[in-house]
Order: sequence, then C-alpha cells, then structure tokens
Amino acid sequence: MEIFYNDVSSLEAVAALLKNGCTGVIPADTIYGISALACQSTAERIYEIKKRPANKSLIMLSDADYLRNCGLYDVPAVLYDLWPCSLTAVLSCRDGGTQAVRVPSDDFILALVRQSGPIWSTSVNVSGRPCMNHADEIIEAFAGELDFVVRKRAEGASSVPSTLVDCSVKPYRLLRQGSYDASVLLY
Repeated sequence: MEIFYNDVSSLEAVAALLKNGCTGVIPADTIYGISALACQSTAERIYEIKKRPANKSLIMLSDADYLRNCGLYDVPAVLYDLWPCSLTAVLSCRDGGTQAVRVPSDDFILALVRQSGPIWSTSVNVSGRPCMNHADEIIEAFAGELDFVVRKRAEGASSVPSTLVDCSVKPYRLLRQGSYDASVLLY
C-alpha cells in the first residue's frame, strides 16, 4: 500500500494510480472516502472491500466543467451556483436511472478529478459500521485491500458527511442532513 499526503506533490502519482484501476482512500472536503476511477469494474471492487449491498449506489466526485459538458446528467442550474461545496445531489441520468454527484470544495480532490476524471467515493467503513476518519485506523483496518491511502495533513478535520439531496424529483427531497445547509434547495 502506497501512502501519500493530499498536496500538489502527490497529485500526479495518485492520478496515475486511479487511471491504472487502483482503489484507495482519499480525503475530500468532508470525510475520507474509498475511491477509484468512476467505472463499473472499480465500483465492483469498492463494493467488495466495503461488503456493501449492490443496491446502495456510490457518490461520484467530479468538477463542474465535466458535468456541464459530458451530457450524461440533468443538472439543475442552481447547483452550479452552489458548487463546489459539501452538497451531494442525486441527478437524473439522461439514459435512465440516477447518480449521486458532488463537486467538492477541496483543492486537492478538484485537481485530482481534473487529471484523472470523475471518481467514486464512499465512506471508509465496512457497510453498516461507523465511518473511519483517521488514516492510521484506515491503514490498519484495510491493509491488503487498498492500493493507496492519501492522508490529510491535519487529522481531525470534518467528520461530517456531505448533505444529500434528491434533485431528480420535484420538489427536491432531503435524503441526509450533513455538513451543508441545503435549505435554499428545499422550497
């Protein structure tokens, strides 16, 4: 398992690992997340590591430019005024279904998704157990299952997940209250 810090010096190496199909842990602007490049094979690996039921979806971290230009999702215009922040929105996919998407307000993770493409992110824990938010605990618990861990420079930052709002229905629906006050969306 390779260990990095969430700063510019690690950016290219972590992006290369993601592009090569590796799975690791990356801190976002909220909590640490088990992460990989957003594709089907890496999603399966994350489900396996977390022992997560297949009916629970993963959050995709991206940047606003990708979402504007990819043509895959119906993104309400108001979200572009709010992002980047710790707000995850469930969006309608243009080919059917939904996808939870977030544009995080962390410089490292934004630079990373601009280099690698969108990534999956889900809390670091075995499904149904409490989230882990300290790198040493994560490294010990998931040794042998992860390819890399990106540590925060300062442990003890936010341990509150993002707020989750379903924007695929009207009126929008609060699914999880987290670190973002989404009252502007819930009218």
